[in-house]
Amino acid sequence: MAVTVANCCFSALSSAFKSHPRLATSTCHSYLDGRSLKASDNKNRAPKKRSSASPPKSNAQQKLPGRLKDDKFSLYGDGISGKGDAGRLQSTGFKSFGAQRKEKKEFQLDSREQQVEPGNFQDATFLNAVVKVYCTHTAPDYSLPWQKQRQYTSTGSAFMIGDGKLLTNAHCVEHDTQIKVKRRGDDTKYVAKVLARGVDCDIALLSVESQEFWKGAEPLRLGHLPRLQDAVTVVGYPLGGDTISVTKGVVSRIEVTSYAHGSSDLLGIQIDAAINPGNSGGPAFNEQGECIGVAFQVYRSEEAENIGYVIPTTVVSHFLNDYERNGKYTGFPCLGVLLQKLENPALRACLQVQSNEGVLVRRVEPTSDANNVLKQGDVMVSFDDVHVGSEGTVPFRSNERIAFRYLISQKFAGDVAELGIIRAGKFIKVPVELNPRVHLVPYHIDGDQPSYLIIAGLVFTPLSEPLIEEECDESIGLKLLTKARYSLARFKGEQIVILSQVLANEVNIGYEDMGNQQVLKFNGTRIKNIHHLAHLVASCQDKYMGFEFEDNYLAVLEREVAMAASPRILKDYGIPSERSDDLLEPYVDSLGDNQAIEHDFGDSPVSNLEMGFDSLLWA
Repeated sequence: MAVTVANCCFSALSSAFKSHPRLATSTCHSYLDGRSLKASDNKNRAPKKRSSASPPKSNAQQKLPGRLKDDKFSLYGDGISGKGDAGRLQSTGFKSFGAQRKEKKEFQLDSREQQVEPGNFQDATFLNAVVKVYCTHTAPDYSLPWQKQRQYTSTGSAFMIGDGKLLTNAHCVEHDTQIKVKRRGDDTKYVAKVLARGVDCDIALLSVESQEFWKGAEPLRLGHLPRLQDAVTVVGYPLGGDTISVTKGVVSRIEVTSYAHGSSDLLGIQIDAAINPGNSGGPAFNEQGECIGVAFQVYRSEEAENIGYVIPTTVVSHFLNDYERNGKYTGFPCLGVLLQKLENPALRACLQVQSNEGVLVRRVEPTSDANNVLKQGDVMVSFDDVHVGSEGTVPFRSNERIAFRYLISQKFAGDVAELGIIRAGKFIKVPVELNPRVHLVPYHIDGDQPSYLIIAGLVFTPLSEPLIEEECDESIGLKLLTKARYSLARFKGEQIVILSQVLANEVNIGYEDMGNQQVLKFNGTRIKNIHHLAHLVASCQDKYMGFEFEDNYLAVLEREVAMAASPRILKDYGIPSERSDDLLEPYVDSLGDNQAIEHDFGDSPVSNLEMGFDSLLWA
């Protein structure tokens, strides 16, 4: 019932999937890097250290975030030796990998054939380019954001791509504090570092400085996108042994697929070769010995078996070129529109669409550039002169069709696309700049520490998927869960700020039972994000500090008394600082202090009808 990803961490994913609100209609994602999906695999994991303010949660209460829609993909544990944490279940993007050539700035696929006989993989030298990854993870504690969770270890796979670099899955090295790699036939482990991490496409780029590690190493050559029924061989270090493992199968399907670790839908290769925990980050080869992708997740169901997924080289190349262009990974872009298929002839006639093509623009995200160009009711019929069918598909290779989102994934952040639209019966072309999507509730938190602010024992933090993962449904509440799933950001930098808990003290008597409630205003001023709240509190000169929450709930503190009590409360609860490091930076208002706010932030619901219907899709 779950799609699993071979990554480097394992944990009790099954219970987490069942309980998470976003996964009610989907099956679990688990990691391919060796994480075990059995509850017993966590038996060696020491419990998290938690302050007295919040008791530890049971495994059954832990949840995995991620909007998995109706797919059943899951990430495998990456070989964690019984000490894994729940992995992130967000959808990740598919990418292909290209060989780097020094004379060119961008990575390209290598079309040269290698002298490898089909089926003769045992003695193939390119197998020596596949290495085992040992990672120690220390994840933030999102419920108690001033501290870390207890560390755990995992194993996965990676492979050499030249220039002193390795490629693996992002989920294999998530929240890493130490990464070591070991070559085939070697007994020495070498320290590796993360150069770039693509959460949406589940790819990470590693470097190893030791020259000893690279002696005699030959990087893999990357091949082109395979054809259906092409033979494929998956190589890695899954659970069950320490030596390299080889499994074989064929290419079953190539289409836009949900990535379990990230929050995007990218091109993916479905294969029937066995992919097991620990395979995450390992290469998949064609019969010529060329790498055609990276193993990263599998589909687990009582009705199906032997369904694995590989990130194609096209997605890998996009990741590497992005890093090469910008010196960092910026992410896959998004158009930011909700589309409806136009299969019904009467609907097309009403919209004055003469041919059987185009998709209807139902909603445009306020933070996207398309919001300045597209309007509700427009019919998009082409993307860079490629005609879009009435089912939201475009031509793919010789005689195939693929989801329209594939064209967007070929672009880079900041690229401009030309859209052909029909508006009120007239055909026009408009340019749209493509950029990564702005999430009101982020799937992953950048940096090592979540943002938090403590005022007289009141703990404020932004709502995020990792926080939802740690808290149970009843604790978060239906209203916040609904906003997290259906709301759209109105502007860049907007956050849903919540009061996560109250550290009991005489200064906050009467508020001790408050928790996981959205704070809307401070002294009458609507809150834009947690940095804005910290700025409002720091600049307040009033006698009282008033916090307005959902359902008109009001909490008031006497400012001078509250400020005097704060250091004592921090000491009593063993908290090093009243705020996270990022809130020490000066606040910059992106909207302008004088700009009137006429709408309720975070109140842009997308109904179940819009998100759940098969005829509707986000681009």
